[in-house]
Amino acid sequence: MGLLNTFDMLEELLAQNQFELLPPNEEKKEIRLVYLMNDAVESFLVFKEAKMTGFYEEGYEGSVDATLKRDKDRYILAVLCGDSMVTIFFQRLEFEYMLYDYGEIGHFWVRGYEYLRQLEYKIAILQDKWKYLGDTYCTEREQWLVKLAGFPPLSYGCYPSAPKKYIVPKEHLWVPDEEGIKVLEEIAAEAEDMSLVHSLKTYRKYASECVSNPVLARVMAKWIAVKLHRKSHAKTIDILMRKFRHAGAVYPKRKYDEASMEKYKLIMDAARKRKMELKKEGRETVILREEPFITARDSIEFHVYLMIWREGRLNRMVDIETFALPGDDSVAHQVEQR
Repeated sequence: MGLLNTFDMLEELLAQNQFELLPPNEEKKEIRLVYLMNDAVESFLVFKEAKMTGFYEEGYEGSVDATLKRDKDRYILAVLCGDSMVTIFFQRLEFEYMLYDYGEIGHFWVRGYEYLRQLEYKIAILQDKWKYLGDTYCTEREQWLVKLAGFPPLSYGCYPSAPKKYIVPKEHLWVPDEEGIKVLEEIAAEAEDMSLVHSLKTYRKYASECVSNPVLARVMAKWIAVKLHRKSHAKTIDILMRKFRHAGAVYPKRKYDEASMEKYKLIMDAARKRKMELKKEGRETVILREEPFITARDSIEFHVYLMIWREGRLNRMVDIETFALPGDDSVAHQVEQR
């Protein structure tokens, strides 16, 4: 995908029944329409020299019927959302975006093998970023990692990061893409994990058969998925996690107002202190954070998590410790055995 055409982007959103406006900036005569919002990207279509009439129902979810026409030196967009009609008059439509560091982001919505669920989540948001914005907004490393979207053992079918009700079903979920398998093959080879390399070559061998045999496709994906949480393949997963951290690290972290940043620093400091305590005990940990959007309202609050490795007989698991502000300057520290 090359340069983005804003009117094509608008058409794409409306075709998907997506129409979420932010409060108008009357001083600048701007109205922002959410384009793609996730932990990697905050982006908008911006109606310039704009004014709005009618009634916009915030939080509306349902079908959208829209018409766009040109009238002399301006455009007119009329959008029917259920029983509500809103009309936007504007002269230009521009694209605005911010790319953020998602490598250390974590959400712990589903229990069990959380470190693999974090990978599933990062693959999903990276795929959305690439799908909606294209190669221009993705580094070469990201363009390589996004191929894992075609690797079913790390999909929501095996390690969903969100509850089922929030998952958008994917067509041909269990059918692998040979390029996706090859990415993990390369990482396993880097880890000198030849047992997994051999298994992945077998998986790739049957990839074409999986297209016409859904039972085989599911069985093969589950077979590889089980291997990914075995202790014997830990180095491969560690390298993959590190590659996602490095991929996100080329982008800036979100910055909030001064008061919020001071509170967030308290939480981060508490988590780092705990990390050092655990290090002295010989425990390995990873710090991940959960943070709200900058330019749009959402329900996420700032939390910091310690993901603490725990070895079972065969499997590699984690315990989760959560750090957050309970409403004052003290940090709430919650330990969850997973």
